[in-house]
Amino acid sequence: MVEHRSRAVWEKRLKGIFDEIDDVLEDRYGGLFPLHPRRAARHATSNKEQDGLFNVGASFTLGLGSRFGPGYVLDVRFSTLADVSEAMRRRIEREVAALLRKKLPEAFPGRRLRVQRDGGSYKIHGDLSLGRLMG
Repeated sequence: MVEHRSRAVWEKRLKGIFDEIDDVLEDRYGGLFPLHPRRAARHATSNKEQDGLFNVGASFTLGLGSRFGPGYVLDVRFSTLADVSEAMRRRIEREVAALLRKKLPEAFPGRRLRVQRDGGSYKIHGDLSLGRLMG
């Protein structure tokens, strides 16, 4: 039961970081590409994952075959039918990684969390233990 609550706290803090990063991306790049016709406009829903040009998040992976082991693989999605160049995608991913490096210590003080490129993606890895979150 405590692990379940700790996981919920962890994921809520991580979601908060991604929501902040989403706002930064929307402010900087939101006008560069037309929004997908089926996507809600920014601020039209109560969840940043469901509106605006960007959806920033991460998925947990056990890290089999990874040099860093378990962690969260960063996912930056664009909600547009326009062609987004690979250079632009990489630029924005680098920016997201830099913002994560700044915001993770604020949300998870005392943790040794790192954001590094792992293959073709960025990954959050390090002290992912849940035990100290409830304190």
